[in-house]
Amino acid sequence: MASSIAARVAALDWTTAASDLDTYGCATTGPLLSRPECEALVQGYASDELFRSRIVMARHGFGRGEYKYFAYPLPQAVAALRSALYPPLAELANRWNGATDGKAAYPPDHADYLKRCHRAGQTRPTPLLLRYGTGDFNCLHQDIYGENVFPLQVAILLSEPGTDFTGGEFVLTEQRPRMQSRAEVVPLQQGEGVIFPVRYRPVRGARGLYRVNMRHGVSRLRSGSRHTLGVIFHDAV
Repeated sequence: MASSIAARVAALDWTTAASDLDTYGCATTGPLLSRPECEALVQGYASDELFRSRIVMARHGFGRGEYKYFAYPLPQAVAALRSALYPPLAELANRWNGATDGKAAYPPDHADYLKRCHRAGQTRPTPLLLRYGTGDFNCLHQDIYGENVFPLQVAILLSEPGTDFTGGEFVLTEQRPRMQSRAEVVPLQQGEGVIFPVRYRPVRGARGLYRVNMRHGVSRLRSGSRHTLGVIFHDAV
């Protein structure tokens, strides 16, 4: 499975993805996981031994629904996605940092980046499964878990829109200084991912590049049940 997923990630049009991220603040991947792979991850949600914690969103004012953080060792598909997606995203992250005088430089291998996180006390895995039912939603937020924050992440839809659920669109907002916020709604198919910034992205203005604040969430589910895999590359404190 790991080699198959790595081949799918390598076959993505990374030039177009980088251009879309520069222009729109997000990029879709096309199919990354097959239907059986999606269904296996969804079925794993009931296995508490796979996870380190469960969050009921309404208890914290995060929205409605719930999610679980995976424990180490990660399931094979999740670990394969994390390690395969990281190198091309690290290349883009380094370009973004260079354009905005960012201080962090990201190594090309994810294992080396995790060592940096772990030296800083960020040792808990952050990939997660999210589950929404009818009426559930996810408030706009950022996934920041410590001092080391990798600037990009990926959400992969595991359910089939129109069959398993309706509504529940992925939403991204961008707040530029002294301007109204811009929203981007990203339709996804089962097994497809969206790449987006965790916190900031560079935007070119009249005086050069500057960083804009980004948040993401999920609109209200009209019916059914929706599961999503979140692939976050930094670990948590």
